[in-house]
Amino acid sequence: MVSDVAIIGAGVVGCAIARRFALEGLAVTLIEAGGDILSGASKANSAILHTGFDAPPGSLELACIRAGYAEYLEIHQALGLPLLRSSALVVAWNEAEEAGLAGIRAKALENGIDNVALIGQAELRAREPGLSEAARAALFVPDEALIDPWSPFLAYVEQAMAHGATVLRGTRVIGGQFDGRIWRLETTAGPVEARSVINCAGNHGDEIDKALLGQCAFEIRPRKGQFVVFDKAAYRLAAAIILPVPNERTKGVVVTRTVFGNLLVGPTAEEQQDRDRADVDHDALEALIRRGIEILPALAGMPVTACYAGLRPATEKKDYRIDAYAERNWISVGGIRSTGLSASLGIARHVLRLYQEAGGSIAPVAAGPASPMPNLAEHLPRDYDRPGYGEIICHCELVTKREIETALSRPLAAGDFGGLKRRTRCAMGRCQGFNCSARLASLTQGRFTVPLDSGAAR
Repeated sequence: MVSDVAIIGAGVVGCAIARRFALEGLAVTLIEAGGDILSGASKANSAILHTGFDAPPGSLELACIRAGYAEYLEIHQALGLPLLRSSALVVAWNEAEEAGLAGIRAKALENGIDNVALIGQAELRAREPGLSEAARAALFVPDEALIDPWSPFLAYVEQAMAHGATVLRGTRVIGGQFDGRIWRLETTAGPVEARSVINCAGNHGDEIDKALLGQCAFEIRPRKGQFVVFDKAAYRLAAAIILPVPNERTKGVVVTRTVFGNLLVGPTAEEQQDRDRADVDHDALEALIRRGIEILPALAGMPVTACYAGLRPATEKKDYRIDAYAERNWISVGGIRSTGLSASLGIARHVLRLYQEAGGSIAPVAAGPASPMPNLAEHLPRDYDRPGYGEIICHCELVTKREIETALSRPLAAGDFGGLKRRTRCAMGRCQGFNCSARLASLTQGRFTVPLDSGAAR
């Protein structure tokens, strides 16, 4: 069967595009090299739903963030997706940064975010009494929010599947030819035919463009970001998202709560050549911990639950690199950096416009009833609050047997251990799976290509 659209890459952007195109009545095939969706750059992010207050004015990035933010607010309840309205504070720590806050406010106003406010030290300390006394002033951004970094995209793919989309996981694109009408992609799972291709391959996006198109308009320069996750006891130390005054290279280190009840510090910004491995580094993590303590002194002595690293697909330019090659029925979606989670739904709508401008036709369909995602957010009722959950499998994160079974039986069941963790938070708490791994291995026996008890699944 020939699909209307083949999407290469099931990260946050690929998943959102699959949903949008399926809802427009198109036959979609979503191709992911990893064992599950969100296996690449998208598995590691800060889960902040940005308003776009500090995005470059007039940029494509800003337009997509604004559209994505609005659509998430519109659909999240129907899909059972959490939203924690936390607000944000851009905090100045020295005289120069304090002087720069007015410029950030002016940019926010230019970007249409008109409810931001400059606040002095007294109000800042009233809002965040745990902040270091070195904090001088801040820009208050009330509409910044926190979400689950993974469940929205599972919801988007399952909604696409309900409208006929096909999902191929563990499938690499290794070649392809275009005959002027149909693309025939060569993959490790066999040929995939589609009238159009959308390249959302993240850190390998430029390689895919060069291999199949013979050209690419951008160069991926992977940027590693490391994070430290503090114990749940640290959650109460900050109410708002604590943002730094950014510089030309990076938005800087953020301190934020998560919807899972932890406190997150990060990311770093480290350029590297390797596109696949994002190793954590002891010295960098120690520096993050020190910076976290400088911001929130009560973090001193607070246990660290976990640390992780991810690779952002940065390019030689700051804005998104989304290009349509109409004569080749190809759209390349590159350079989607740290704001990709917030902008994903907006990016999907922009790509749809490019598809239509290139001559693609659509036949929108009703979204139909949604199958809500199981809630993992701590500020909302969890599965263990309802009777009949069976047993608690992961005691650190209070994950129930019913949640594990649900993750293994939904329309897009967990494809590997990482996918199971992202769907349930099993093995992501204080013991990092030390106490629940054996039980998880039993419950998932025969489900994954790499069994949990093989030692390679982690």
